[in-house]
Amino acid sequence: MTIIAAADGSALGNPGPSGWGWYADDDHWASGGWTHGTNNMGELMAVLDLLQQTAHVDDELHVICDSTYVINTITKWMAGWKRRGWKKGDGKPVMNLELIQALDGAMQGRRVRFEWVKGHTGHVLNEEADRLATAAAAACRDGRTPEAGPGWPGAVETPAMDVRPTEKPAPEPDLFSDLDDGPEITDADQVVALERLLLTDEVRSDRAAVAALLHPDWQEIGRSGRLWTREDILEDIGPIEPLDLEVVSVESLTPDQILLLWRASADGRSTLRSSLWVRAGRSWQQRFHQGTDEP
Repeated sequence: MTIIAAADGSALGNPGPSGWGWYADDDHWASGGWTHGTNNMGELMAVLDLLQQTAHVDDELHVICDSTYVINTITKWMAGWKRRGWKKGDGKPVMNLELIQALDGAMQGRRVRFEWVKGHTGHVLNEEADRLATAAAAACRDGRTPEAGPGWPGAVETPAMDVRPTEKPAPEPDLFSDLDDGPEITDADQVVALERLLLTDEVRSDRAAVAALLHPDWQEIGRSGRLWTREDILEDIGPIEPLDLEVVSVESLTPDQILLLWRASADGRSTLRSSLWVRAGRSWQQRFHQGTDEP
C-alpha cells in the first residue's frame, strides 16, 4: 500500500506569520504554524510532520509538493550538506538547519517518493494542503491557534514533532544576500551574480526569491516572441532547464542601470540574452529581459 499526501507551506510577509499543512484525505491531515517564519520553513515542516506522523506505518509514502526547494533539499542537496558538516558548497551554513537535520533523521529507513506539481493549478491534494497552510498562517497572524487536525492514527509524538526555529528567520530573498558577505564587489559583479542566481533551482523554486529579484514593472520577450509580465512568470514558478551563462558584456548605462549581455547554452543550442538591471535601494532588480536564438 502507498500513502499519498500533499504537503505545503505559507508565509504572510515572508518572513511573517507562517503555516504548514499536509493532506491525504478528510480523515488524515494536519497543520500548524509560527507567528514568525518563512514560506520555506513551512514547506519543510509540512513534510517533516507528515514523515513523523506516519513513522509507525510500514507503507511507501508518496509526497506531493509544489516546492522544488524542498524536494531538492531532501533528494539532492541534504546528503552533501551533511558530509560537509552541514555547510553548503561555498562553505556557508545551511539555512533552516534544525528542520533539515530533523528531516534527515525522519527519512532514515523510509520508502519515500516525491512528486513535484505546479501550485494553484487545481490538483486536489495540493489545493487542500495549500488551504491548510494558508489558514494556519492566518491563524498565527490573528493570534489564534491553528487547527491541529486528526493527524495520522497511531502516531507517536516525538521531541522533534514540533520543531521550532531558535533563531529569527531571515527573509527568503536571503538566498542571494550572501552577495553582501566578504570583500566588496562591484555593481557589475553583483548583477552578474544575481543573473546566475535566477538560473538556480534554489531560487527558481521559490516565488518570494524570484519576486524579490524582479522589478514590479518587469517584462520579458521570450525566444518564442511571447511577452511575459512579472505576474506571468511568478505564476509559472518551477524547475527550468540547466543553463550555462557566458558573459558577453556588462555596460553601466547610468549609475543605477546596468545592461548585461550574455549567452545561454543548453542541449547544443545557444541563445543571446539581454537583461536590464536597475538599482532598487541597496540592491538590484531585473527590469527587462529578452532572449534570441543564435543561428
